[in-house]
Amino acid sequence: MGESDARRTVEAVWRMEAARVVAGIAALVRDVGLAEELAQDALVAALEQWPRDGVPANPGAWLTTVGKRRAVDTLRRRQTQQRTLAELGRDLDEQVTPDFDAALDEHIEDDLLRLIFVACHPILSPIARAALTLRLVGGLTTGEIARAFLTTEPTVGQRITRAKQTLATARIPFEVPGPAERAERLDSVLEVVYLIFNEGYSATAGDDWMRPALCQEALRLARLLQGLMPDEPEVHGLAALLEIQASRTRARTGPDGAPILLNDQDRGRWDQWLIRRGLAALDKARTDHPGPYAVQAEIAACHARARTPEETDWARIAALYAELARLVPSPVVELNRAVAVAQADGPAAGLELARELESEPALASYHLLPSVVGDLLFKLGRLPEARAEFERAAALTGNARERALLLDRAAACGC
Repeated sequence: MGESDARRTVEAVWRMEAARVVAGIAALVRDVGLAEELAQDALVAALEQWPRDGVPANPGAWLTTVGKRRAVDTLRRRQTQQRTLAELGRDLDEQVTPDFDAALDEHIEDDLLRLIFVACHPILSPIARAALTLRLVGGLTTGEIARAFLTTEPTVGQRITRAKQTLATARIPFEVPGPAERAERLDSVLEVVYLIFNEGYSATAGDDWMRPALCQEALRLARLLQGLMPDEPEVHGLAALLEIQASRTRARTGPDGAPILLNDQDRGRWDQWLIRRGLAALDKARTDHPGPYAVQAEIAACHARARTPEETDWARIAALYAELARLVPSPVVELNRAVAVAQADGPAAGLELARELESEPALASYHLLPSVVGDLLFKLGRLPEARAEFERAAALTGNARERALLLDRAAACGC
């Protein structure tokens, strides 16, 4: 394997395995900031050795092993080495004959999920918890996280740095919180899993429309949360939403990787097993006062039940978006409501709502706003205006596939 091929392999492996590597090291050093640094050291070692020696059979395990070895070296250099090594030895002894009942009650046997709960510690602000977890667990760049939060890259970078410093200064242990504290952190944990899925489902940057590994990781974490908190309706609501959304994966791209929009998808390619899982989870999520994830799952279910685009109950979807906007006021939710209203009541009605959002500062660089406006103008036959909006949306998106799609739509305006 040539050096360039090996480097590409290292980068691909890192993208898929970074979270597991960081989580495994963090379980040893009990410091997420240090764990990320050591994981980066392992990455540098891979970049140096793999082009020369070849890619190992299990590259993720190789990275974790190298990181842990460096972690042990770091621990030994500390003045508290004897106490630290003794504690590690006791931990290993206790793991030989575990109490499985106690483990189920008190611990999450998954380093990644443990890492999420630590990153979502109440000592951090909600936005810092989500940003840090997306960085450590989702493996997202600061730019990708900034786009997910509709903010700037320097702002996200500062939040992540301060969050790691706060956790280190407060000496937050790398451990699973007890049941009561775990429930308090649930909202931010669900938000993080949701954002990880969204980044995989519609990548904000890069050459690919989707990053399926992130979707699968988010699904896995959502399912683990279902087992951990079976009495929490919103856990099932999130799982339902992700299962149903993931059911469309095979239909969302063409043979060349180009995006296929919802109404143009071959619904015969939707994964019915995932839809059934999602609908079953939705049954468990229903209450007299549903939360935002359950409401979004109801919206997804409306699409899943429609055998054709024409059978979609857009009036119900518009009403559900209105309910979602009441629960979590957001210009993005209002933009989605505008799309639903356009489908239910006509493009002019939707355009009126979308235009009202153009003064929202949070949407100033959000490419989906001009994309939606362009689509509605196109349907109204206002082609020159539609073309300008599609071109503006193309300039704002960081995803190459999406940019190509928007430029094609601009060209289709024929003016």
